[in-house]
Amino acid sequence: MKVAYFPGAGGRASFWEPVARRVGGDALLLGWPGFGDEPMDPTVHSLEELTAWAERRLEGPHDIVAQSMGGVVAVQLALRRPELVRRLVLVATSGGIDVTRLGAIDWRPEYTRSHPAVPRWFVDDRTDVTDRLGEIRAPTLLLWGDADPVSPVAIGEFLEQRIPDAKLVVLSGGTHALAAERPDDVAPLVARQLS
Repeated sequence: MKVAYFPGAGGRASFWEPVARRVGGDALLLGWPGFGDEPMDPTVHSLEELTAWAERRLEGPHDIVAQSMGGVVAVQLALRRPELVRRLVLVATSGGIDVTRLGAIDWRPEYTRSHPAVPRWFVDDRTDVTDRLGEIRAPTLLLWGDADPVSPVAIGEFLEQRIPDAKLVVLSGGTHALAAERPDDVAPLVARQLS
């Protein structure tokens, strides 16, 4: 089992280490160039280029487990190269849709204050693939926490309705970082989806 783990906008590959260790298998933990402690990559100036960057790191089909911003990349990859994505686990993500209509807070002001060096293209990105969600063929597990103002449960419910083979699981008290904060709860759900 080859599993690629995509972090959120913190960008660190280490975000998924506790879950990956518990799930096992052949894990590829990516860190995003220009985010966290990862060096910039001159080929990445947009979400589309970041998706291409991630695609180049996958050698053959993978299961993809993705957090927040990583979920947007995973959805883009599932639409662009469906043969590379066997199964998806999307955690607390927008999935590449306009989330303001679903009650999400605007995370951008606080994020840019806390991360002034983050690539500007990420903050400015307004990707919306709502009309294409029905094209996703990978069986998809949606993991949400009910205490996440950045990606409220309404977003998970919306994605569950639009992605053909999707199932939503909500963890009580889970925040936006539930995968890192509660690996003992998250890992068995991921492992079951990928088995």
